[in-house]
Amino acid sequence: MKDINNNFKVEKQLINSKSILFIQDIDGVCIPLVKDPMTRELESKYIYAVKKLAEEFFVLTCGEHEGPRGVNRIIERSLRSTIEPKNEKLYLRGLAACGVEYQDNNGETSSEGVSEKELNFLSKVPSLIRPKFDLIVKNIFPEISQEDINYHAAKSICDTRFSPTINFNSLFDLVKKDSDKRKLIQISFERMMNEIIYKAESEGLKNSFFLHISPNLGNKNGRETIKFSSNDDIGSTDIQLLIKGAVKDSGVLFLLNKFIEDKTGKAPFGSNFNFRNSPNSITEKIDLCKRTIQIKDMPLIIGVGDTVTSKKYNGEKLFLRGGSDRSFLEFIQILGTEFGIKNKIIFVDSSSGEVERPSTKKTGLIGISDDYDNLKFDMVFKNGPKEYINWFIELAKKRSNFKKNS
Repeated sequence: MKDINNNFKVEKQLINSKSILFIQDIDGVCIPLVKDPMTRELESKYIYAVKKLAEEFFVLTCGEHEGPRGVNRIIERSLRSTIEPKNEKLYLRGLAACGVEYQDNNGETSSEGVSEKELNFLSKVPSLIRPKFDLIVKNIFPEISQEDINYHAAKSICDTRFSPTINFNSLFDLVKKDSDKRKLIQISFERMMNEIIYKAESEGLKNSFFLHISPNLGNKNGRETIKFSSNDDIGSTDIQLLIKGAVKDSGVLFLLNKFIEDKTGKAPFGSNFNFRNSPNSITEKIDLCKRTIQIKDMPLIIGVGDTVTSKKYNGEKLFLRGGSDRSFLEFIQILGTEFGIKNKIIFVDSSSGEVERPSTKKTGLIGISDDYDNLKFDMVFKNGPKEYINWFIELAKKRSNFKKNS
């Protein structure tokens, strides 16, 4: 009963607040997790609900807007049109590639802060991965045919513009429940992606890139910690080569800057602010906000994600905490506290998709959070994206009616 009452209270606050801002992840939140990203689907009613929220909604994803694998293609497939999304402004407004690729709801994209030299190197990465992929797969699966290698390469090597990625799910299918083999796949490809970082450095791009591992167990000395597969948790499923500084908490600053500029005509961090201008630490980010944003201009922010991890190690109260959504959700929570606004954190359980993850329905928050975790969820959607989408559609409708009548 407590959960139901709390959800009702949160919903009422979101509907009736003077100013709100959704900052929402995509995969696992409004799109169920699938092993092959090319088969992703998005509910058309959700797309129209986003439009109802208008300037009060942004996405923040490590996927991309454009390209054959981009979310824009999913929107066009969902609406069965390449014309309607542009004419009706139905593309998802916000940041992709973890903070590099911004687009408005017309589908017009921009990528401030990225150099031509970096883009040129990123464009070569899939062709650098391919021969290494063949060697690794032959080593792990000595009996595999070249035809099968080609099949898995097409599914595993994601040639996205700002975030070339190696995805393990197709290869994981070959090993079924063998967690040792899955771990060998993870170790081999992490080493391979680090070799690509070294190649970038040898070409004069020393501080340009980092590896984003999803899900991960946090960040140590500037490197994300891979989550190795176990019998009951598939662990990390992909590794992206990202431009340094492209982290989701910096993305929150960019989106907040844009939101306030749209509302007031003045961008608190300057109109040219991007991820490369962002301070690094959460403390510095908070200080920037407190120096430049007036309390009256700060919205109630709702952070929505699904990739949050917590793993006990070396003692009762010691945990490795990570996940690609953790940093931006924590930042939103702390920001709310500092500004005296109770920002809301929503967790969507994505374990019901095709990718194995800890399940809130089976084991509560074990593997996701812990009793000592500073990150607290205001709402948990245990039944995954479908349940969240149904709630979101209703909320957008009620919020839209409130704004019309106020």
